[in-house]
Amino acid sequence: MNHYPYPMLHKPSMIWSKQTEQTTDLKVHEWIETIGDTEVDWSPYDVTILGVPFSKSSISTSAASENPDAMRQAWKSFGTYNLDEDIDLATLKVVDLGDVKQHVTDIASSHQNIEEAMAAIRSHHPHTLPITMGGDHSITAMLVKGWEKAHPKETIGILQIDSHFDLRDLKIFGPANGTPIRNIMESGTVKGEHIYTIGLHGFFNAKELKDVADQNGIRYTTMKQARKEGVEQVIAHALEQLSQQVDTIYLTVDMDVLDIVHGPGTPAAAPGGMYTEELFDAVQLAGEHPKVKAMDIVCLDPRKDVAQITVKNAVHTMLSFLTGYCKRRNKG
Repeated sequence: MNHYPYPMLHKPSMIWSKQTEQTTDLKVHEWIETIGDTEVDWSPYDVTILGVPFSKSSISTSAASENPDAMRQAWKSFGTYNLDEDIDLATLKVVDLGDVKQHVTDIASSHQNIEEAMAAIRSHHPHTLPITMGGDHSITAMLVKGWEKAHPKETIGILQIDSHFDLRDLKIFGPANGTPIRNIMESGTVKGEHIYTIGLHGFFNAKELKDVADQNGIRYTTMKQARKEGVEQVIAHALEQLSQQVDTIYLTVDMDVLDIVHGPGTPAAAPGGMYTEELFDAVQLAGEHPKVKAMDIVCLDPRKDVAQITVKNAVHTMLSFLTGYCKRRNKG
């Protein structure tokens, strides 16, 4: 590695100074570390955070590229102690790796950098849990392909929390934010029967996309069904089903799964979606599962947000997932 900390990354553009000597009950911005230009000892770190400031491939206009820094800015509003679970996340060592380099105009080049960044993460510090702050949903296909490049013998499954199937035709739309699940499926990276989507609802998915899901064995639960059965029960069932078939479960959270009241800052914000507490419980449960080994948060446009509602919900989602991860480690 000749460049920070490997060539396709930039340092975080926002680096908080740690203004306390405390080791517990910190503010999140005091807890998450950054690294310098010297050689890094990765062994102490449990979690790596990656920013992907990319949204050029969005079908709808989106400034999701600004989300990684928006989430970093919001860290100061949260503490590491989770009162609901009596867990202090500061027991984890977390490092913010910065952002994947993006080309000004070349989508394919930017996507390649994203794929290589995930492969590098798995190569240089495979014991860490990677969390990615997107970016539009096209990045998920590249991150999963990067995982597969680093772990070619693994069978990968996808747990997608989303309002949309994201199965639009690649021949028409290309590797856009509406096609990542189609992309990883048609590329042979993940089989259809190893994909489970939760949160689909309303008038926002064409019948032909449901047909594609059915034809390829994709399993899914609509938001209406999930609320009737209980979101946690549906998530637990999906995790159980996937864990019997795959080695690794990749969790992708599209913030447009939230009801428009809870997530106004998404390009496809719509009524009828998840409530924040349902999403937080869902990702915490996923974080507890031993086969969930990576997570991303995508499709959040800070320019469309209202009073940081969606950005703060995204940070809470990340911290809820890490709460689950802490519970997993405590069990082990």
